[in-house]
Amino acid sequence: MYPILLCSILALAIIMERLLSLRRKKIIHPEILETVRRYWQTMEIDKAVIICKSNNIAMSRILKAGLLRANYGIIEIERAIEGAGNHEATLLNANLRGLGVIANLAPLLGLLGTVTGMIKAFGAIAESGTGNPSIVASGIAEALITTAAGLIVGIPTLAVYYYFRGKVDRLVFEMEEVSLKFLEELTQKKK
Repeated sequence: MYPILLCSILALAIIMERLLSLRRKKIIHPEILETVRRYWQTMEIDKAVIICKSNNIAMSRILKAGLLRANYGIIEIERAIEGAGNHEATLLNANLRGLGVIANLAPLLGLLGTVTGMIKAFGAIAESGTGNPSIVASGIAEALITTAAGLIVGIPTLAVYYYFRGKVDRLVFEMEEVSLKFLEELTQKKK
């Protein structure tokens, strides 16, 4: 039961961290984007870079990478944005692997408890025979409790894992859209 308890504590910690980290305003802040857009539309790249540097959110880091390459042409801007976008997508997925491991590990730990409980139950039967059901019942109870505990931790953790995966996918898609719009506007300004 202690490993299952540890899994539940770790899962709660990861869930709380991801709830705080994956808020939309911490990734794609509309007011910051609008300010940066105003500057890049007027080709005030230095001011747009300053805004991006002063706001430590994923989208501003991606745009900053592109803006810093503004003098090297659209292809370099696109490469910089793509590289920064891949890096930010990796950061958004941080700790999700751990949540997935816990979601899979907790039921297996419960199953391990089931096996050890059944071993105890059969050991008790071997020692005292089948005449005393209370001896057998304690081993079976241990087996059922650990199985239930593993499932109680694993099932919600798996659900939250898939919720966060979907949220990250949506945020990455939105960041790609903003980046494409940024590139289109820069391309039109360069013509």
